[in-house]
Amino acid sequence: MSDAPGQTLLEALLNSWARNNTILLNLLSSLPEGGLEARAMEGSPSIAELFTHIHYVRLVFVFEDAPEFAREVPMDEWVAERDPGRIAQLLNNSAMAVRDAVKGRIEAGRDMDLHYDHPVLLLQHMLWHEGYHHGQIKLALKLAGRPMTDEEAGPITWGVWMRKK
Repeated sequence: MSDAPGQTLLEALLNSWARNNTILLNLLSSLPEGGLEARAMEGSPSIAELFTHIHYVRLVFVFEDAPEFAREVPMDEWVAERDPGRIAQLLNNSAMAVRDAVKGRIEAGRDMDLHYDHPVLLLQHMLWHEGYHHGQIKLALKLAGRPMTDEEAGPITWGVWMRKK
């Protein structure tokens, strides 16, 4: 395996985190009209609530594990925010908090305070968590009669992961 010119392992990990956030933002921006209100079933969270939950979880784990990088944690976890621009702003803010926490703790040689044996595990947990909800969002769209085709989803998701720089 060759390293990309000048790229460290930490930079590659942080790049994967940035790509993950880009994929979420791409998904958000590709929602059809009324897509934020879609739910997989009665009583399930709406797509808007899933996005705000992702933002909330990011901030809670940073607050608990690397409080020096914490941002203000919202009072409510499942918010039916109707403004995609506001959701994008929230996701960018919380993505930066996770990035800063992981990078800062690795560079300082410090463990996380509560949950993880290593700062990279916070990043990996967030990737897994968000991939899970990404699938729920696509399922909710499908069940609402507004499926995202593979041709639509591929370039804004898998294409982001697999792109060489």
